[in-house]
Amino acid sequence: MTPDNKTPKPRRAVLQAAGLAALAPIAIRPVQAQDKLQGSMVMYQDKPKDGQKCSGCLHFQPPNACAIVAGNIAPEGWCAVWAAKP
Repeated sequence: MTPDNKTPKPRRAVLQAAGLAALAPIAIRPVQAQDKLQGSMVMYQDKPKDGQKCSGCLHFQPPNACAIVAGNIAPEGWCAVWAAKP
């Protein structure tokens, strides 16, 4: 006879399996470089704000793209992840 603490309990096995199943999408899905934020998530607007505009941002990719925000980006636009070019 084996001690109870060495045999898996059915409930514990079910909970462990459920936990692994919940983590599966994270483990299986590789990070995609093309995953970007929606403009609404970063308050994107197609006008500058306080002298800051996309064309002066570190993340801007001419002529109309951004490394962080999805969609067409106006060079005169602005969003909350704006960072000055070095």
